[in-house]
Amino acid sequence: MNTFSEQFRKHFNQAPAVFARAPGRVEFIGNHTDYNGGAVLGAAINRTVTVAAAAAPAGQFHLRSTGGGAPVELAILPGGRLTGEAAWANYPLGIWRSLGDFKLPRPAGFDLLVESDLPAGAGLSSSAALELATALALLKLAGGTLTPDQLAALGRHAENTYVGVPCGILDQGTSAFGAAGHLVHIDCRGPVFTRVPLPANTHLWIFNTKEKHALVDGLYATRHRECMTAAKILGVKLLADLTPAQFAAQATKLDPVIAKRAKHIVEEHARVAETVAALARGDLAAAGRLLTASHRSSQHLFENSTPALDRLVDLLEPHPAVLGARLTGGGFGGAVMALTRDNFGQAEAEKIAAQAGSRPEIIHLQVADGARVVG
Repeated sequence: MNTFSEQFRKHFNQAPAVFARAPGRVEFIGNHTDYNGGAVLGAAINRTVTVAAAAAPAGQFHLRSTGGGAPVELAILPGGRLTGEAAWANYPLGIWRSLGDFKLPRPAGFDLLVESDLPAGAGLSSSAALELATALALLKLAGGTLTPDQLAALGRHAENTYVGVPCGILDQGTSAFGAAGHLVHIDCRGPVFTRVPLPANTHLWIFNTKEKHALVDGLYATRHRECMTAAKILGVKLLADLTPAQFAAQATKLDPVIAKRAKHIVEEHARVAETVAALARGDLAAAGRLLTASHRSSQHLFENSTPALDRLVDLLEPHPAVLGARLTGGGFGGAVMALTRDNFGQAEAEKIAAQAGSRPEIIHLQVADGARVVG
């Protein structure tokens, strides 16, 4: 932390009072099921966002990022969201506002420095990591604490309300509840959080295409709206209230495009339960097949994949050391996750990447612990 502390001193002319860290996450399976009331499996990873913070005079908010984000200096909070290069600060400022919404202690003003080794645009949820690390740091400054479920709820509220992304609880819940050697299972109707052991002889690999659709935020919101429309027509509160058989009996009530979106969600919710059962009985082959089936559903039904992501899955699927592969995160670009056996290494990953044509970034991940104060 010494270099990070020195940077903080340089920017703010005082020493940091607290450090907090939160991991990014891999969406293991459960694509867009969270805001539809379904179940998801995520993994907290050993790539993180770390923040250093100290109190500032009341009403003063000074934010910096070592990753090149525009410096933000505010003497009064704007009524709306920041735009342009300063838009990244909506996440920590949204957390500060959310602490007030939740009637939790918060500093009257703060200095905040952010650093991250999470790759941008890889679908590893740097936004949730930033939210949770900021929340823990600001609470520590104000003498408050939160349980992991409260921390996840706070982060989601900030992103929904102050950033304007209608995300579910997957990202924040996984980052809050992460544990080395375990996946995080979330029943989003509660939400209820449990941990599922991941066999030690498996590995997670990310192939980051670095592509991001220019309209990704609008496309995400469109899928959200399509799902809510389907649920209303089918007479349920959320699509996860339906079994695949129940959905199939009513699918003709829906416009064909809306029906495809709903079919993906209902069947993906079922796939999460099947994956948990497969892992519990040690059937890694079955778990892997479910991961790949999830991708094909995203590709053909939810249509949030891209040709580059599909190409990677096509290359990974037949490899004897690959158990399964799928897009991870919201889609419309980003990355593919592969679950592999021990005998899949860097050389194999690079061979796949070379065949993909776009030379994706390769990241070998470990499943890690969740958000915490670190100093």
